[in-house]
Amino acid sequence: MTYKATLDWMFHQLPMYQQKGKTAFNAKLDKTKLLAEHLGHPEKKFKSIHVGGTNGKGSSSHMLAAILQEAGYTVGLYTSPHLKDFRERIRINGKPLPKKFVTTFIGENQVFFETNQLSFFEMTVGMAFSYFSKKEVDIAIIEVGLGGRLDSTNIIRPEVSLITNIGFDHTDMLGDTLEKIAFEKAGIIKTKVPVVISEYQEETAEVFKRVAKERGAKLVFADQTEQTSFKTTLLGNYQEKNSRGVTAVLNELTAFEVQKVHIVTGLTKVVENTGLLGRWQVLGKSPRIICDTAHNSEGLLLVLGQLLQQEYDSLHIVIGFVKGKDLVNIFPLFPKNACYYFCRPDIPRGLDAIELQKSAADFELLGAVYTSVKGALEAAKKNAKETGLVFVGGSNFVVAEVL
Repeated sequence: MTYKATLDWMFHQLPMYQQKGKTAFNAKLDKTKLLAEHLGHPEKKFKSIHVGGTNGKGSSSHMLAAILQEAGYTVGLYTSPHLKDFRERIRINGKPLPKKFVTTFIGENQVFFETNQLSFFEMTVGMAFSYFSKKEVDIAIIEVGLGGRLDSTNIIRPEVSLITNIGFDHTDMLGDTLEKIAFEKAGIIKTKVPVVISEYQEETAEVFKRVAKERGAKLVFADQTEQTSFKTTLLGNYQEKNSRGVTAVLNELTAFEVQKVHIVTGLTKVVENTGLLGRWQVLGKSPRIICDTAHNSEGLLLVLGQLLQQEYDSLHIVIGFVKGKDLVNIFPLFPKNACYYFCRPDIPRGLDAIELQKSAADFELLGAVYTSVKGALEAAKKNAKETGLVFVGGSNFVVAEVL
């Protein structure tokens, strides 16, 4: 198959959570373990850092990769979802895996995938682990896809685990309280493997303490330790919390030599070293256009707080969500004195723009409906003129379409 045909097969023949939602969620590790055995256990052939959490895990993963690259290591990076190209998910030193590897891997294992009905995510994890193993990376940063305890990535035994901020997201699968969600995230804590929690939260701390104690794992709350605070060129005030967690992880990474200069330089070259997209990314200057992939109440609280600190003559917000979002808790975070452009991301799970407009009106968030994300952005740019500010967000998929 060609690269395009291979991706079409992956995206459409088997369910993918990002497209299908809960119906694609397979809350078991049985098939992932079966795939690992079929592939010769590639996950055992490289060292790793496992990164979970609700908000900040993607940025933290890219920070870790950028710093370790500056220290001279060959670094694998597995993240999800992608924004522009599937190969963003699997990189080594910032370079996406070759298209040829994607087509060959699927072609060689397609019968196995079909026979065992593996999910898109299980296949992709297997692809990443195989690639990192064959390329003999020094270390790989592995981001959890969903949850932790039953996530397909949770067959690795990392050098250190990192859990970032915990918030309300995917509550239909992970639980309806922060304690329940934290328990699922804590599932990546391994016996005798240190775990760093980037942000102490009263509602979740006891869960992490209990699980870490049961597994004999050293537990570090990064924001309760005395450590140097480093600046990052990643835009967004929330990145300070992420960088503290990253620094604490590096302190526990005893088998690798990482100096202060590597941290300082790495944090200024995150985008350059890893190709990170969609985190407080500036897309234009006149008018100023900013996009961010924050899509739950905790993440949006930080992003919108920073948005309101900006200077502008008028504020224009292009917004779309996927179905199932807790809009009752999300909409109160948005400013009422903005002009809204409601749109639907072009995926099956996209929330209808008219429905979104009606829900927003209950919170005095007013604006027009557009038939596409691109159309909404063009209208916002026109109305904002040169002195306005345009923000694009609400979903990874909305941001992906403007990128």
